[in-house]
Amino acid sequence: MKLFGTDGIRGKANEFPITPEVALRAGKAVAQVLRSSGHNRNRVVIGKDTRISGYMLETALTSGLVSMGMDVLLPGPLPTPAIAHLTKSMGCAAGIMLTASHNPYEDNGLKIFGPDGYKLSDALEEIIERHILGDEPEPRAMSPEKIGKAYRIDDARGRYIEFAKHTADNVSLHGLKIVVDCGHGAAYFIAPLIFKELGAEVIKYGCEPDGININDRCGALYPETAGELVRQHGADLGISFDGDADRVIFTDATGTAISGDRILALAALSLHEQGRLRGSTMACTVMSNLGLHEAMRRAGINVLTTPVGDRNVIEALRDKGGSFGGENSGHLIFADHATTGDGILSALQVLRVMKEKKATLAELAACMREFPQELVNLKVASKPPLATLPGIQKLMKEADAAFGDAGRHLIRYSGTENKIRILVEHRDADAVDEWIGKFTEAVKEDIGVPA
Repeated sequence: MKLFGTDGIRGKANEFPITPEVALRAGKAVAQVLRSSGHNRNRVVIGKDTRISGYMLETALTSGLVSMGMDVLLPGPLPTPAIAHLTKSMGCAAGIMLTASHNPYEDNGLKIFGPDGYKLSDALEEIIERHILGDEPEPRAMSPEKIGKAYRIDDARGRYIEFAKHTADNVSLHGLKIVVDCGHGAAYFIAPLIFKELGAEVIKYGCEPDGININDRCGALYPETAGELVRQHGADLGISFDGDADRVIFTDATGTAISGDRILALAALSLHEQGRLRGSTMACTVMSNLGLHEAMRRAGINVLTTPVGDRNVIEALRDKGGSFGGENSGHLIFADHATTGDGILSALQVLRVMKEKKATLAELAACMREFPQELVNLKVASKPPLATLPGIQKLMKEADAAFGDAGRHLIRYSGTENKIRILVEHRDADAVDEWIGKFTEAVKEDIGVPA
């Protein structure tokens, strides 16, 4: 597809495809493809994070939708999972979130949810894309009396806050001191409020968005920011969200970031002990550490391995009837409660485990050992198919023979940026360094790396 990537449409604001013109056409396309004569009366909820370009895109999207007879609900800045939840709970035909997640403020994007609260299938995205690009006939204009309306909805925050607390059975967080870093993003208001309402002492950071400071040296990409505050305030842990709060990264009481795989492991083990891990199965992506697989085997838990992307994890859980999975980047999917990764909900589930077991985060995270691993991201001028690159293919075969069961490698392009990602994992840290160097040189020779 030309517009949709691994997680919706994304790019630099005011450059194709993130322009008001495309957003207008996207609104019309969503109306054309997802309109219904059912109980939802053709409502669409539009959320956004705190990027300055959100105003521009929200207005254009709204114009496209109402011109096609759709009513639009505008809750203002809210996390992506809140929009997914509201889409379903308010009986909407679709939900659209304006965000570029962890990217800098210059970028923005569109994530689209169907009436069930799940991200759209590839087939539906392709149909919508064809309408946006003009590959389908232009829809007939609505007569004036059939034009839709746009409404600001004031109770959206409250709806999601109560839902999120309920998923953790309104667990008391009394006695916990928590640093909450919202990255100046979509969770800036509701995340600290939720933890405070449940009784925690909250030290807020990254809660003063100005349109351009989203993800700026704070949030999930910079857990060391929360870590330093944890040490300064003697807090029990730090919780860092990305720009749209569908991801969360934790730091323990020493200010040390806890890997996403350790969080996946402790959550899966807790659900398994409670009999809530359906089919004794969890799902993760190919990026997860071999140590996670080892810990799950010891506990008698099966592991479904998917390609990168939380949507792939969700599809695997839906296909197999699973209840939990995620990505080591901080996406956790508690499928009994949510239709997408939810940073706030995930944090509440981890906090509940800490309270129930009367354990620190570091103690819970010691449930697995990690194989030494390194991930390198290299900028590339182009993305030729890896199968056509002789140097890289030869080296991959050599690595397979050398590693055996002691390690692995994963070479792939980013789905949203001109980058190639090189992952090497091995029981021996020296082997990791050696093969990262070899693969980096092969990329430079086969593709070239911009200066």
